[in-house]
Amino acid sequence: MRLTIIQDAIVWADKKANLDRMSSRLKDLAGKTDLVVLPEMFATGFCTDRLDLAEGMDGDTVSCLKRWAQEYNMAIAGSFIAAENGKIYNRAFFVFPDTTMRTADKRHLFSMGGEDKLFSAGDKRLIVNYKGFSISLLVCYDLRFPVWSRNVGNEYDLLIYVASWPQSRIKVWNVLLAARALENQAYVCGVNRIGEDGEGVVYNGSSRLIDAKGNDLLHIPLNETVVQTCELSKKELDVFRERFPVWRDADSFEIK
Repeated sequence: MRLTIIQDAIVWADKKANLDRMSSRLKDLAGKTDLVVLPEMFATGFCTDRLDLAEGMDGDTVSCLKRWAQEYNMAIAGSFIAAENGKIYNRAFFVFPDTTMRTADKRHLFSMGGEDKLFSAGDKRLIVNYKGFSISLLVCYDLRFPVWSRNVGNEYDLLIYVASWPQSRIKVWNVLLAARALENQAYVCGVNRIGEDGEGVVYNGSSRLIDAKGNDLLHIPLNETVVQTCELSKKELDVFRERFPVWRDADSFEIK
């Protein structure tokens, strides 16, 4: 499966500008990839106090995502600000090329950034099957909580984190992404934004694609808009898991 990371700046609270720019980037990838991963809240930036930016599943962002997926024959993953049943969510999405869309909401809300004041937490994980891979998709702060991403019985092969992770804490991002790959014996893809947001928070990217042995598969420059693609091998992952079956000795547990 060909996976593409888009590390990019996000125009603060300007949905039209971000959707227009992403449309151009995805058009250039048509026929060259199977799955594109975008940063957290790619259409708005990490705006945690703007009710007016939230939209339903029939809004502009979802409509654009489905159109892009179908027109360019690719799956697209990321998150956006969703409104549903009177609540606001940081909603992770996976759109298939046939426009089928699967979603789950961010579980761990970043209270230091005020996300918990407006947003509601999710209560389920998103795992989809695509191109022979089982794929789990989580959002930013979820990375700090390993139990939520635990790969029980190899239920997923690729773990994706979409993020707005500040430069000031980027060491944590890098350490935890590698840890998640090693402890779960899975590919891990972390896609982070660059630039400065409307609150003055600076991001340097540090997007990564890591294999189950902790090796970086892409070398992505910091502080630059980057579109890079890598082919993942399910066969290689299966062979490694069979030869070194750490997963068989994992502890059992229950999430309440």
